[in-house]
Amino acid sequence: MNSKTKGVLLDLDGTIYDAGHAIPGAPEAVNALREGGYPIRFLTNTSRNSRAEVLQRLEEHGIAARLEEMYTATYGAALWLQNRGVRRAAVLVPKTALEDLSAVTLDEERPEAVLVGDLGGEWTFDVLNQAFRWVLQGADLVAIHKNPFWRTETGMTLDAGAFVAALEYSTGRVATTVGKPSREFFATAASSMGCDLSDVIMVGDDLTTDIVGAKAVSASAVLVRTGKYRDEDLAIASTKPDHVIDSVRDLPALLSL
Repeated sequence: MNSKTKGVLLDLDGTIYDAGHAIPGAPEAVNALREGGYPIRFLTNTSRNSRAEVLQRLEEHGIAARLEEMYTATYGAALWLQNRGVRRAAVLVPKTALEDLSAVTLDEERPEAVLVGDLGGEWTFDVLNQAFRWVLQGADLVAIHKNPFWRTETGMTLDAGAFVAALEYSTGRVATTVGKPSREFFATAASSMGCDLSDVIMVGDDLTTDIVGAKAVSASAVLVRTGKYRDEDLAIASTKPDHVIDSVRDLPALLSL
């Protein structure tokens, strides 16, 4: 493992927990990282839950954490809007996630930006069509993330990326992505630990958002064989992780803890 490693970025869904249950050994692995002196940030592309809700879920799985360690894609979107002076936005996320966008004025008349997250069963033709019209009127198309699918208790399920793709196709616009694999999202999390991107490792189950994203910003990448991991995807991947481990419980050993 890179001897320069100073901080750890951990994905959540499929890495720390999966389909409503903690990955075996995950709480112990997180504790070992802390005892080893590694600062941690939890990077998740979820747009269904607020940072506080994600924190509560971790605690329910026996993992102690702090709110400032939570980096959700919705929180990343809030920082992105703030950094660019965008104050009015139409936001397509569940109401529970709006807490992290409290500084944004919700505007469904003439928004400056349309934030597209995962509405799950709340997606309808009318909702998608309204987003389409806002973009045609000049609003920026912003993808909280572009994950095509995720694993739920009932199986693989469409995620926000499918609906972002529909809007890109229909409007001819390319969405700006503000969650993983956005460089800005990774950089903000690394900076909050006092680390350069080249000094952190990203651990996750998604080849595109976790592994390709990390390698693109010069971070080290560790792929876990849990969650949405599939052998056939890794076999054909053009960008390979630095390491592949069976699960996050093997991370302390990889770091010689």
